[in-house]
Amino acid sequence: MLIDFHTHCFPPKVAEKAIPHLASICGQEPLTDGTFDDTREKMRAWGVDKFLALNIATAPKQQTNVNNFAASLDKKPAGHSNCVCRALGSVHAAPDALQELSRIRELGLPGVKIHPDYQEVEMDDKTLLEVYDLCSQWDMLCVFHAGLDPVSPDVTRVTPEKALTIHKKFPKLKMVLAHMGGFARWDEVEELLVGTGVFFDTSLASAHVPPEQALRIIQNHGAEHILFGSDCPWGSPEEGARYIDALPLTSAEKDRIFYRNALELLRW
Repeated sequence: MLIDFHTHCFPPKVAEKAIPHLASICGQEPLTDGTFDDTREKMRAWGVDKFLALNIATAPKQQTNVNNFAASLDKKPAGHSNCVCRALGSVHAAPDALQELSRIRELGLPGVKIHPDYQEVEMDDKTLLEVYDLCSQWDMLCVFHAGLDPVSPDVTRVTPEKALTIHKKFPKLKMVLAHMGGFARWDEVEELLVGTGVFFDTSLASAHVPPEQALRIIQNHGAEHILFGSDCPWGSPEEGARYIDALPLTSAEKDRIFYRNALELLRW
């Protein structure tokens, strides 16, 4: 089984504008058109059995629509394939963030995606600290973009140091740090985060993390805290799976990374 823990899709009308805009920022050609239907079909072709759609409210006014869309995707059967999608909601550092988080919980979504770079807010914003506290109490996931992002190349809002501070403040928070703990900050990830209880996903690692460093991170951190992810439509699940499969890990460790950890976290 293969579960992609890090994918993105949008309502069709949003995808028409969002995908070209994001492509211009990251300088990459997308692998899908950004819609759920195309993502579903591509996932099936790539051998992905289940996937998680990460949604981001880049402005406070987007929260309601973004979370309604997430709810429309969550547990949605992928047509005639056996691929099933789950989805995360999103909150912004807005006055109604806690109210919206409560609604996300009522919608049955398993957690939220926080992307401080696109949301233009610090990871330790006072309102977000309240969000993390409630997520800890309600056993909800918090998935973060971590490390460098091309939308703000001069500012990294989720550094390993900041992530560690949040983890220590909220040790029960199910924190997932994308891009192997922090894009382009992997030496700091090894120094500060490896061995803690946070989760890393493997999105974009195949193109940027030397295999020997990835192996070291996985073995020292523990495969039980690593989640397979691609960042589709910007990363390829096929390439990512080959990259992990080529590492000298045990079958049990690969099973943990490819699907078992995700099954447990998402309660599939």
